[in-house]
Amino acid sequence: MPRLPITTERLALFGTLLATFGELHPACDHWAQGSKTASRKRLYGKDLVHADGTPATPDSTRPTMTTTTLGRRAVACHVASYTAVQLGATIAVTRAFGYRITPAALLAGAAINAGTHAAIDRGALLLWLAKKKTKKTGYIEHCQAVRLADDGNVTREVNGPGTAWMELDAALHRVIGIGAAAVTTWLTTRPGAR
Repeated sequence: MPRLPITTERLALFGTLLATFGELHPACDHWAQGSKTASRKRLYGKDLVHADGTPATPDSTRPTMTTTTLGRRAVACHVASYTAVQLGATIAVTRAFGYRITPAALLAGAAINAGTHAAIDRGALLLWLAKKKTKKTGYIEHCQAVRLADDGNVTREVNGPGTAWMELDAALHRVIGIGAAAVTTWLTTRPGAR
């Protein structure tokens, strides 16, 4: 089978990667991510807790960690599952169409998505961008969700489903996916890559 012109090959691969990365993001965030991981990944603090998130007491015999460490562990768990799904799907989709991405390119794209996903999902980077760089604080404060707790109390949530935070998070991940797809495409199709 004759090879496609390099421009056509690059555009086809870029489009495939962009669709795969972009369409997998919601599935990884809402189906692959566990509820406890989702609720813990933005935790910060010096208070000591157990691995299950319960507060540690001075006489506790179980291992403890800071709330910040628990948050970091939760985001690492989420990013690991996100990356595994992304890598598996990218390999499956491209190979189903008879194409092989070079391992270095595949890992580079996954590293871009994984590293930025961790940074964004921890929350501090997203808030910094929203508050300091794009002046989206009003949007985040205005578009919150109201939740009814088990005890009947109504609470506000700034960063869960139905909030501006979640929309900004998803949009940022998709923009970064463009860069990851472009880097993966370039590394795979550059002269001498194969």
